[in-house]
Amino acid sequence: MTSGDGLILRVRPPLSRLSSAQARGLADLARGCGAGALHLTNRANLQIRGVRPADLPALHAGLARLGLLDPTPEAEARRNLILCPFHDAAEETVAARLGEALRAADGLALPAKFGFAVGASVAADIRILSLGEGLVLAPQGAVLGLPVTADRAVPAAMAMARWFIASGGVGPDGRGRMAAHLAGGAVLPPELAGTVPMPPLPPPPGPSQRLAGFVFGEVPADLLGGLADVGPLRLTPWRMIALPGPLPAALARHPALIARPDDPRLRVAACAGAPACPQAGGPTRPLARALAAGVPRGAMLHVSGCAKGCAHPGPAAVTLVAVPGGFALIRDGAARDAPERLLSDPETFPLFKDFHAPEL
Repeated sequence: MTSGDGLILRVRPPLSRLSSAQARGLADLARGCGAGALHLTNRANLQIRGVRPADLPALHAGLARLGLLDPTPEAEARRNLILCPFHDAAEETVAARLGEALRAADGLALPAKFGFAVGASVAADIRILSLGEGLVLAPQGAVLGLPVTADRAVPAAMAMARWFIASGGVGPDGRGRMAAHLAGGAVLPPELAGTVPMPPLPPPPGPSQRLAGFVFGEVPADLLGGLADVGPLRLTPWRMIALPGPLPAALARHPALIARPDDPRLRVAACAGAPACPQAGGPTRPLARALAAGVPRGAMLHVSGCAKGCAHPGPAAVTLVAVPGGFALIRDGAARDAPERLLSDPETFPLFKDFHAPEL
């Protein structure tokens, strides 16, 4: 995809996992063909920004050598699958089978954002997780899940995806999500209907000795190379990386790394903003950095370049959207919601004056 700072290339590692060699190779590619950093997404993918069109063939060749290039763009798009970093052996086996089934499912035209997840801590349109002594297949938006065996889990998930398409889940614009489809009155066929109550998703974890966070989800190439020395890495949907061993003290001091769960920078989301994104109404990250220390515990500040809200699609205690003349202020809403007022200088405005942290 073309952006204001060059091309953006998505890397979707199989099973949300990078070997040490793959992580080092990606760091080298980001330095040689991109802007020198990798960006974590909420689908457990990576992006390389700032790619020059002339360097794209070399970048594709490098990804192929690392085993990170799908045979076709269509196969890569279908393989929208997250494996929870805290999975068990049964979930890993099912995720591997599901990834191969999606890669091979020519003609399965799902919406771009329609995704699959294997594991208890990750939301997705279609989810498979261990529950009790077995596996359960759960469509997003349903309160009941379908018990499945390890052999039945993948065929049932693929059948549910095909039902979603056949029953009108994809709109004329090519978009559609499972939760909205079910909320609109769609009824699963009897063979896919659930019988087991589904537990709520657990809250996202915070950084720790084995879960590294990053400022705005951006990983400089040198930091990714250092993390590769710890061992194989697992990408997460929380814009963090799960490590196989303790985080070395030298890496914990890197200015781009967040190692403490109480770091206020975790309470701020910001997209690339202008000039990196041509749709942004102004810069975002300088303001987000300046305001981070003042965001109270329990609150979230979202600084967005436009109403799309790519960095944080959901609501936040305070959302600031770059517009001509300053930033539109939205309280307890998302970037697409109606603003309360225009702020010419958000740094001097009491953004959280009336905020009360929710009771735990």
